[in-house]
Amino acid sequence: MSFNSARRAGRRSMRRFTGRDLAVLGVLLGIPVLLDIVIVWGPALASVALSFTDWDGVGDIKWAGVRNYENLFTNYPPFWPAVRHNLLWLAFLGLVAAPFGLLLAVLIDRGVRFSRFYQSTLYMPVVLSLAVVGFIAQLVFSRDQGALNAVLGDTASPTDWLGDPDLNIWVVLLAAAWRHTGYVMILYLAGLKAVDPSLKEAAAIDGAGEAQTLFRVVLPTLRPVNVIVGVITVIESLRAFDIVYAVNHGRNGLELLSVLVTDNIIGEAGRIGFGSAIAVVLLLVSLGFVVTYLVQEYRGEKNR
Repeated sequence: MSFNSARRAGRRSMRRFTGRDLAVLGVLLGIPVLLDIVIVWGPALASVALSFTDWDGVGDIKWAGVRNYENLFTNYPPFWPAVRHNLLWLAFLGLVAAPFGLLLAVLIDRGVRFSRFYQSTLYMPVVLSLAVVGFIAQLVFSRDQGALNAVLGDTASPTDWLGDPDLNIWVVLLAAAWRHTGYVMILYLAGLKAVDPSLKEAAAIDGAGEAQTLFRVVLPTLRPVNVIVGVITVIESLRAFDIVYAVNHGRNGLELLSVLVTDNIIGEAGRIGFGSAIAVVLLLVSLGFVVTYLVQEYRGEKNR
């Protein structure tokens, strides 16, 4: 067959989209994009615009310039503790919960006895919302009727796990990590199942131990999973709200940026513009972490 004949045959084999096909594609692609704009990016852009205004949600919208940001950084005492708590949240989930989830995934992937039971049990907290996890934390760590103080027999002077601002942030972080660990475990377990067994066999033949095989052979092949875990960890740590609000409405040592947004926008203050400024800061911090991480991963992919 000549080149021209092959080219004509290729053209005939290419199916052209009919009007109906284009309509279906427009609906299937257009509706999700429209919902994303209306539900996600619409409110986000509205928050950016409102952050430069002074509005209580009822009266006229007045232009305030950068005054909301000046007050936020200089005259709003809860702001910097909330920033520190969000960063602590990120560090704890990223450096403690995520590696522990990886460890559990590796152990289960090795085929230990009752691995199905462990997998189901460890994943069970993931199906719970953080609000429910907060209520469970209250049942366990409550000062007067909590299960932990009852087990410890500390009745004379029980420890106020949730009321002491030096302790409650760590208690809540443990509860949040309990849920996050199961999520990370499932992600890494799915990635480990897809690793080519011949890579492990080749590493064993070369004399590599289990730890060397994990860190030098298996983990590099799990780079896509690492990206997903990193992004999810950042998002989970910066959007945390439910659990601290269920414990003590995000006060007395549990201040978070998401709680400050809620208190100012729908709280008694009714400061829509000021609350929007906090939301914009939270958005920029989130995008900064996520974009930086993805750029680094993309550069790593290009260099390989």
